[in-house]
Amino acid sequence: MPEHLIRRRAAAAIALIGASAAWPAVAWAHAGEPIAPHDLWSAWTLSLPIVIPLVATLVLYVVGMRALWHRAGVGRGVRGWRAASFAAGWLALVVALVSPLHALGEALFSAHMAQHELLMTIAAPLLVLGRPLVPALFALPPGARRGASRWTQAPWFRAVWRRLSQPGTAWLLHAIAIWGWHLPRLYDATLENDLVHTLQHVSFLGTALLFWWTVLQPSWSGRGAAMISLFTTMLHTGALGAILTVSSSTWYPAYAATTQPWGLTPLEDQQLGGLIMWIPGGAAYLIAALALLGNSLRESERRAPRWTRVDPVEAT
Repeated sequence: MPEHLIRRRAAAAIALIGASAAWPAVAWAHAGEPIAPHDLWSAWTLSLPIVIPLVATLVLYVVGMRALWHRAGVGRGVRGWRAASFAAGWLALVVALVSPLHALGEALFSAHMAQHELLMTIAAPLLVLGRPLVPALFALPPGARRGASRWTQAPWFRAVWRRLSQPGTAWLLHAIAIWGWHLPRLYDATLENDLVHTLQHVSFLGTALLFWWTVLQPSWSGRGAAMISLFTTMLHTGALGAILTVSSSTWYPAYAATTQPWGLTPLEDQQLGGLIMWIPGGAAYLIAALALLGNSLRESERRAPRWTRVDPVEAT
């Protein structure tokens, strides 16, 4: 495909992102009513402010990858496994935001927790591993790409990004988002107001992307801090999940009238949601920490001088 057509399609994708907020929402679920079991498989959320950015993001990535690989060669700049990671992360976003899971989260706290964990512990790290900024730059026309590069080199931008991308800052912002939105008053507000609900999801995904960026893209000297960030996040999210699980009272009255059709009491639903945050959610951080540790050990072996390495034959 000629490069000017690639750029034109990328510009159209950017225009779609900008226009999406002006479109009304379209959904297959019964508007304003909690989803019932017989409506589950028809409850796809076809809200244009959600669907259009998702589609446009994928188009930008694909267009940018084609331009990058056309210029540098297939697999160069962004490897194939990274592109596959981005695709998997994008599909996780679709499951979280478009599939019936999204509508089910208005009836079941546990489904809402599954949606949040999908956003923060599956979609976010996979998207970060996909290195989306590189294809996004190559999707821009040459002039716009040079302008973006100059903009990111501005002293104020570099200072802000340096502060935000500190592991401690990213850890704190992510922790505030997780604990803050689970306060009963704020959480109930997300079920009553679509704008607040959108803000919750944006803050969850945004802080998760920043958090995973700091732990998955560290320098050699920053890997210790990355593992500490992962371990401590596993601890505090696990603590919140455990509190929800063992609590003898319900935290969120909004679910009092919506869990019965699904065979759960409000307290059982809350306990199940707490378990989802506690066990599978915590496991994601643990797996990432162990993978980072294994990678660090292999890198240490590679960097070690030859005379310090143990010969397996001599060791026996």
